[in-house]
Amino acid sequence: MSKLKNIKETLLMGPGPSCVPPQVYEALATATIGHLDPAFIGIMDEIKAMLKQVFQTENDMTIPMSGTGSAGMETCFVNLVEPGDKLLVLINGVFGMRMQDVATRLGADVDTLEFEWGTAVDTNKVKMKLDGAAYDIVAVVHAETSTGVCNPVDRIGAIVKDMGALFLVDTVTSLGGIPVKIDEWGIDAVYSGTQKCLSCPPGLSPVSFSQKAVDKLMNRKMKVPSWYLDLSMIVNYWQGAKRAYHHTAPINMLYALYAALKCVLEEGMDNVFARHQAAHEQLKAGLAELEISFLVEEENRLPMLNAVKIPEGVNEADIRMGLLKQHQIEIGAGLGPLAGKIWRIGLMGHTARTENVKQLLTALKAQLGH
Repeated sequence: MSKLKNIKETLLMGPGPSCVPPQVYEALATATIGHLDPAFIGIMDEIKAMLKQVFQTENDMTIPMSGTGSAGMETCFVNLVEPGDKLLVLINGVFGMRMQDVATRLGADVDTLEFEWGTAVDTNKVKMKLDGAAYDIVAVVHAETSTGVCNPVDRIGAIVKDMGALFLVDTVTSLGGIPVKIDEWGIDAVYSGTQKCLSCPPGLSPVSFSQKAVDKLMNRKMKVPSWYLDLSMIVNYWQGAKRAYHHTAPINMLYALYAALKCVLEEGMDNVFARHQAAHEQLKAGLAELEISFLVEEENRLPMLNAVKIPEGVNEADIRMGLLKQHQIEIGAGLGPLAGKIWRIGLMGHTARTENVKQLLTALKAQLGH
């Protein structure tokens, strides 16, 4: 217990997790009850309904998986991919590469279309690729956390729909920060995480399957290769008059998600999106005064995950450590080919507030010696 007392509250302005609002902490401390208790089943049903609102979908199979965003990624792939299926993964960062890795492990015939890190997926090249070959699934990351790029999922979805493939999308960083419109964009399988713009501690991964994706799942030739993530069984715990036990649900984490979703919906989704954009604009103005520029062109730039170029002659790790040790502020480093070249500044969920941006800019100015 003594080591827990030494933990200080940190202003989380990296790529995740984000700051957690008081209502969510209070929910975590609610008394634990049984995962088949009727009172808990009622909370589960409300979580499903709220997730459908945030995802902007009517999909019946919309539930939070037990595990972080990576568990959501595996859920989508293990339930929909069978050996020999042809997949196209659109890659412009780390998390597209992870999709490729997971699909390959499942025995899929994986093809990729790669784009320079820091640039968006080119829909013209996607169309050309799909005109030349048939695929069972096309997968892409909406908000690429490693680069700060927002990919044009709406336009990609329209192309994929014309080709007849399932459309699988990572919305781990985008959900709750910018619009995610599952039904309107023709998304068939989607996963997210709670620790980014929903401002709930890491531990759950919301997923949603269209009826087309459910049909693919229910007509598999082979069993889903993961027992723990098998939606054909888990769905019987999340719907119906009588619930079938699958695994012990993380009860208090689900309390927290319940509270986090309520925070988003009570603020109003349009207001939430506007708050994220306003925080981004405030950060952009402050960084301009420090002569720090962005990696990503404005039209493809995420408001909640800001990839900024490290000024020449600056030791990026020293600045990050200084922010953490002297100011109790966390920002993220670059990954892969961007390591040592960028910082990743998160303005996600409860973090995306005027006072937090101001605090970061003041601390960053001090660290840079301006």
